[in-house]
Amino acid sequence: MARLHLLTTLTGHEDRVWQVQWNPTQSIIASCSADKTVRLYKYKKGDNGVEFRWATTIPTGHKRTVRALAWAPSGKTLATASFDSTIGIWEELDNGDGVADQRSGEDWECISTIEGHETECKGVAFSSKGNLLATCSRDKSVWVWEVQPDFDFECLSVLMEHSQDVKCVAWHPSEEILASASYDNTIKLYLDDPSDDWYPFTTLKGHESTVWALAFSPCGHYLASCSDDTRILIWKRNGEIGDWGRVHEIMGHGMPIYTIAWRQGDPEDPDDIGWLAGGGGDGVLNVWDIKRSNSTISDQLIGSVKSAHRDSDINSVTWCPGESMPPMIATAGDDGTVRIWLLKLV
Repeated sequence: MARLHLLTTLTGHEDRVWQVQWNPTQSIIASCSADKTVRLYKYKKGDNGVEFRWATTIPTGHKRTVRALAWAPSGKTLATASFDSTIGIWEELDNGDGVADQRSGEDWECISTIEGHETECKGVAFSSKGNLLATCSRDKSVWVWEVQPDFDFECLSVLMEHSQDVKCVAWHPSEEILASASYDNTIKLYLDDPSDDWYPFTTLKGHESTVWALAFSPCGHYLASCSDDTRILIWKRNGEIGDWGRVHEIMGHGMPIYTIAWRQGDPEDPDDIGWLAGGGGDGVLNVWDIKRSNSTISDQLIGSVKSAHRDSDINSVTWCPGESMPPMIATAGDDGTVRIWLLKLV
């Protein structure tokens, strides 16, 4: 069993916080909000554990809510998805001597604005190599963009496979496999046909209501999905790239589950798939240890916090990626805060 300990609460947003993301290469965490801003925080190990401080606020210039954000694998570029139907691409400037001013949001420049979606953008994600960007929208479409030099973006494909609002997009951790989830209760998986275009190679059905979020396991052999139907489903790739099947169901929330995230589990246990965190409308933060045994999957609840954001929904959960850091989870809520949790194994 483990225990989730609240390390700190990061305030400053003036409206609900939709998403939070750890930078993959630097000790930075970013959050986006209905207040149209992105806030960046820095963290480091101190005498009293891991310490966090506000670094800067990016006004973004988006005309409506900033619904989602994503770091490029290099950690130097940030993408923002907004209800104003655009995607912003941001890079940090320096002051001429190679040192950026960490206190002024003006030192983050919008180097590109991507247009194409007709209505609210709901999700954005860079591929593992950073050469591709996926976006999705209420207009029922998923767009795949090629990241070119100087961050020009060429649209490679517009995928109109869902019949309703597309809630999120997620890339496989090592292969160019793209997944999307929708209000139509389904999950689509896509591949690139070198001689033609991106295409959906399978549709995963099993949820009874809106699929809010997706997360590939660190090994890439499993995909987790969460839904308005209060369930988390785990899907497994069975040899062939197009053969994915449902192998497990987790019931641990009493209301819709809006967000999930994987982390590498016990490296000494070959059967440990990883730790899976989830949160949603009941305000509960849960962490499960997911294991495999022959052809079956099991889950064990190893940590849980009720009212993680007081009486508010949890909109986003994400694990700190640094191996040098303890297992930390960032959560974002309707209460306008970001909270950092430490998973203590006992």
